[in-house]
Amino acid sequence: MKKTLVAAAVTAFAASFAAQAVARDYISIVGSSTVYPFATTVAEHFGKSTSFKTPKIESTGSGGGLKLFCAGVGVDHPDITNASRAIKPSEFDKCQANGIKDIVEVTIGYDGIAIANSKEAEQFDLTQKDIFLALAKDVPDPKGGDKLVANPYKTWKEVNAALPDTKIEVLGPPPTSGTRDAFAELAMEAGCKKFDFIKAMKKKDKKMYKGICHGVREDGAYIEAGENDNLIVQKLEANPKALGVFGFSFLDQNADKIQGSKINGVAPTFDTIASGDYPVSRPLFFYVKKAHVGTIPGMEEYVAEFTSDKAWGDEGYLTDKGLIPMPEDMRAKVAKSAKALEPMSKPESH
Repeated sequence: MKKTLVAAAVTAFAASFAAQAVARDYISIVGSSTVYPFATTVAEHFGKSTSFKTPKIESTGSGGGLKLFCAGVGVDHPDITNASRAIKPSEFDKCQANGIKDIVEVTIGYDGIAIANSKEAEQFDLTQKDIFLALAKDVPDPKGGDKLVANPYKTWKEVNAALPDTKIEVLGPPPTSGTRDAFAELAMEAGCKKFDFIKAMKKKDKKMYKGICHGVREDGAYIEAGENDNLIVQKLEANPKALGVFGFSFLDQNADKIQGSKINGVAPTFDTIASGDYPVSRPLFFYVKKAHVGTIPGMEEYVAEFTSDKAWGDEGYLTDKGLIPMPEDMRAKVAKSAKALEPMSKPESH
C-alpha cells in the first residue's frame, strides 16, 4: 500500500512538472559572471543552429546561482547554473534536501584570476604575500611577533618597498562570487600561509585560520563592485591608480585598455594559465538539473553544444572569448560523462 502511494505521488509530481513545463519552452540558466560570456556565446550558437529557443541566462554570481538552482525542481527554478568554483558540500546537501537528487557536473575549461590596472599606470609585480598583506582584514603586526592587528597598510609601498607608492584601492567581486571564493583561496590564503604562526592555526582551529586568511578588509581599500566585471574594467579606465580583480577572459577582451599584474613574476596569459605556471587560476563549471532533462526542451542538445570541439576545443569559438581549454583527453572524458548525464557524488569538504 505504502509503495503504491509513493509511486502515485511520484507519477503525480512528474505529470504536474510536465504540465508546468508547457509554460517554459526555453532553458533557464543562472550563475557565475565569469562563465556568463562563455555560456551566452554557446547559447547564441545553439539558438541559431538548432530548432530550440535560445536559453535565457542571468548573471547572479556562483553562490547566488547555486542558491537559486538548489531551491527546488520545477519550471520556477533554473535548469542549469554556471560556477567559477566547484559546488560546496553544503550546497549539494541543500539541493538534495529540496529534491534535486541528480546533479550533473560539467567542467568546461580553465580561467585565471587577473589583478589588473589601466595601461596608463605602472604594471604591478605582486607576490601572493603582498596580496594578503594589502587586502586582509587582519595581518601580522608589522612591529613583529606572532600577533595580528587590524590592517594598517595604506599604500602598496608600505606592503613592499619594491611596489609603487600609491594608495591601496582594489575593485573586486562580492562574497556571492565564485571569483571572490577562488581569489581568497588561491591568492589570499596562499600568501597567508607564508606566516608560520598562521599556518600552524589550520591544525588547531580551521575556522579561525580560514577567517584570517580569507577575511577581506572593510575600510575602503577593497571595494565590492558587484557581479558586473565590465563595470570594473570601466572604473579602471577612469582611475589608473586602482586595481581590479576579475577573470582572465575580461582582461583578454579588454587588452587594449588594461594590463594584468604579474604574480610571482608570471603574467596572466593564455599559455601561462594553460600550463599551470600562473598561480591564480582555477577550473570553471556548469551544473545540470537532471530532473529537468526530457521536460525542458533542448537541455541535452545544449550540453552537447557546450562540450563539442567546435565550442571548447583548442581552436573552438570559446577560446576567442578567453576560455583556456582542458587537455584533449580530459575533454573527451568530461564530454562522455556529460552526454551520459552521470550524476555527481557529494563533493569532499576542503
